[in-house]
Amino acid sequence: MNLTQTQVIKDAKLFIDGEYKDAINGESFDTIDPSTNKKLASVAMAGVEDAKHAIDVAQCTFESGIWSEMPVAERSKILCRMSDLVMEKVDELALVETLDVGKPIKESRGFDIPRAAANLRFFAEMANYIHHEHYDQAKYMSYSKYAPAGVTSLIIPWNLPFMQMTWKASAALAAGNTVVVKPASYTPLSAVMLGEIANEAGLPPGVLNIITGPGGSVGTEMTRNPSVRRISFVGDSTTGRTVMQTAASQLIPVSLELGGKSANIVFEDADLDEAAAGSIEAIFRNQGEICLAGSRLLVQESIYDVFLEKITAAARKIRVGNPLDEATDMGALVSKGHLESVDEYVQLGLTEGAKLAAGGKRVDGLHEGNFYEPTVLYDVDNKMRVAQEEIFGPVLTVIPFKTEEDAVRIANDSIYGLAGVVWTNDLRRAHRVASRVNSGLMWINCWYYRDLRTPFGGSKASGIGREGGRHSFEFYSEAKTITMKL
Repeated sequence: MNLTQTQVIKDAKLFIDGEYKDAINGESFDTIDPSTNKKLASVAMAGVEDAKHAIDVAQCTFESGIWSEMPVAERSKILCRMSDLVMEKVDELALVETLDVGKPIKESRGFDIPRAAANLRFFAEMANYIHHEHYDQAKYMSYSKYAPAGVTSLIIPWNLPFMQMTWKASAALAAGNTVVVKPASYTPLSAVMLGEIANEAGLPPGVLNIITGPGGSVGTEMTRNPSVRRISFVGDSTTGRTVMQTAASQLIPVSLELGGKSANIVFEDADLDEAAAGSIEAIFRNQGEICLAGSRLLVQESIYDVFLEKITAAARKIRVGNPLDEATDMGALVSKGHLESVDEYVQLGLTEGAKLAAGGKRVDGLHEGNFYEPTVLYDVDNKMRVAQEEIFGPVLTVIPFKTEEDAVRIANDSIYGLAGVVWTNDLRRAHRVASRVNSGLMWINCWYYRDLRTPFGGSKASGIGREGGRHSFEFYSEAKTITMKL
């Protein structure tokens, strides 16, 4: 389907109680195309009163039982219908996602939107198989129930907006909760479109509510309102701490998926071509704007020069350009401010003593948009700020190591603990290193593959809690034990 920007980009309103509405204060803001820095659409700017209204609607809807008490099989059918509709609208959603985020259309259409549909179907179907527990002992019988927790606040980042929204909302809705979502101000357009899909699928009004606006006042209301019973936040670690502190005042349970500075470890016995291809994908996919990025590349000294040459050559071949071009490998960074931040980190790395193998500047001829060259910094010391702080852009820091012990020590020398990769053909080493690196996820000879049944989350400054499979249902539910004398 050959859709045009004019056909798919519309001004966005708040979605509350099954209807699209202007903000109470009538204010709006512009969302910008990162590839041109020109206005895409006008978006309703929610205020605190809008957030309160959305939460009140979600609370009333939850108490009505129209969704929370609906048989699980019926809830599942509606969510599966939403999944089908996402795929029916895949071209439209992918185009909106690419224009709003700046990412290549082949990623939006080929991965992000299909994965969003998979999220909806997975949790819809899994809800039918969440088993209650039941125990007999002497003259008593105890059994457990997993009831929906209530109103759930979801605060979504700008890098993978539609996929991240459905990752959270699918599980919360499948568990029987009502939901209020706040997408990031940079990238609100695809998230708002889920309201239309929900209505078409037959989701009762008030079950899903979507408000767009600033993270400060609106986000604070979503994390301190006493009607909210669960909060799931994806974003940077600093904001995550604020969310946790605010939620603590009302004792609201939180799930935090925060930053990362993951170690991508290449041993001398690895398949170097496979490792190079995987390492390039792990840092330059989605312009490096991904929390799971393998941004610290640890390479064993015996293969350091050879592997650096492979990585550098591959980085220079990446096609950066118009995100709507099917041949584009890497699009634009999300904003001018973020582009400047990425460049400042690169210049800082050079000042710290790192060397430049590739990239290191804006793309020539594309200065209207936020395009930055795939950048490789090598001979990096792990103590440098470019190795310790999350750049969240297309910047790879290459660090040499001598032994397995050395690699594990460097990998763990970070405030983050989200993910990591090990490239080796030694099976024992693969499992040893994967077990010893302090992170919530590890890949061996691959990157980014996700089985939705497995727990997802990080340690240390990378977050709190786990979601995925039964872990999502445990978080979005209240477990209750009932004991009866026989």
